[in-house]
Amino acid sequence: MTKKTAKSPTLPPIEVDASRRPPLGMPPQLFLRRYWQKRPLLVRNAFPGLVSPIEPDELAGLACEEAALSRLITHDRASDGWSLRSGPFEEDQFPTMPDHDWTLLVQDVDKWDPDVAALLDAFDFLPRWRIDDIMVSFAATGGSVGAHVDQYDVFLLQAHGQRRWQIDASDNPPLEFRDDVELKLLRQFTPTHDWVLGPGDMLYLPPGVPHLGVAQDPCLTFSVGMRAPSSAELIADYLDTLVAEADEAIRYRDPDLAPPTDPNEIDATAMGRVVEALNALRMNDPDRLGEWFGRFITTYRSAGQAAAPAQAPSLIQLQFALSQGATLQRHPMTRMAWRRASKGAVLFASGQALPMAVRDARALAAAERIDAALYQTLGEQGREAVLVLITSGHYVLPEANADEYNDHR
Repeated sequence: MTKKTAKSPTLPPIEVDASRRPPLGMPPQLFLRRYWQKRPLLVRNAFPGLVSPIEPDELAGLACEEAALSRLITHDRASDGWSLRSGPFEEDQFPTMPDHDWTLLVQDVDKWDPDVAALLDAFDFLPRWRIDDIMVSFAATGGSVGAHVDQYDVFLLQAHGQRRWQIDASDNPPLEFRDDVELKLLRQFTPTHDWVLGPGDMLYLPPGVPHLGVAQDPCLTFSVGMRAPSSAELIADYLDTLVAEADEAIRYRDPDLAPPTDPNEIDATAMGRVVEALNALRMNDPDRLGEWFGRFITTYRSAGQAAAPAQAPSLIQLQFALSQGATLQRHPMTRMAWRRASKGAVLFASGQALPMAVRDARALAAAERIDAALYQTLGEQGREAVLVLITSGHYVLPEANADEYNDHR
């Protein structure tokens, strides 16, 4: 009798061509089931014919802005030394840089450049509130940020030039960091895969996969990173909310107290009462818990925030401006999401929570712009919310329209 051996499951391919089905080369459901947070994937032709919506000199100009988050990383090959400088940078710095071994990285470029932001539409197979930003890096030939590991999902889209990517897709890669550089670089890196990506190619990496990218020539790479708060960050914010809303009347109680065997002992019964007191503080109400998370996730890792206007319109002025063809534009730093509640829904805008009907919450969360047609579809709470969002700076009117409604005050 021959003994049957169990067959090991066949792993999905680690490289696909998406020419006929961009950007993943497969249905989103299949990608999420087989690869998302499970396995890396190289997608050739994820964006066929891609022409970078931003030029290197434009990125350098953005890195000189006070409000932009930028870094400059250089590598000394002779000593294997690395240096890190943070922006803003002076305009005359970049023309003096060498032609090799440095990288400029700018966060949140999608908040500054609408053409870069438009790329996010291709990632609608993911919850939008999970997407953090599009970081754009320019690397001179040989430029790199070193072998490292990220604790969040990332899509690395090649927009210009060529970059060589090496990854370690083994089951238990070494993750110890070097202690001789200020960057979190891996002490040991042994790649299992090695590719060169050209414009339109994209590499997806789940959290925890070591990788190294090196520019083969001057190149631009777009990193679409996810928002992945750590359990410590979630607990800290959750506890802050609990403490802020705690009822002082809820205290440690022991109405069933009996004489202790040892008056100096904190016994198991006492600890049971401690657990009861803590449980009384928990957000057992799904609406409270959902509101906390909606506020948290729409403010988490925000690089900037909308500012309230010096003068906001009244409801009548807003309606007049919209009737005259004005269009409200969402502030690029504003993050929105919505969730169903026991009654209707709640719209979240960078930490604000606004109750309204499900239909209105869904429409406003998706609305980069609000015109008269959209406004007319909103219910009373939705329209009131629009005014609140304008007053908070989350939607703004173009200057010409603002002047027009001020003329009719």
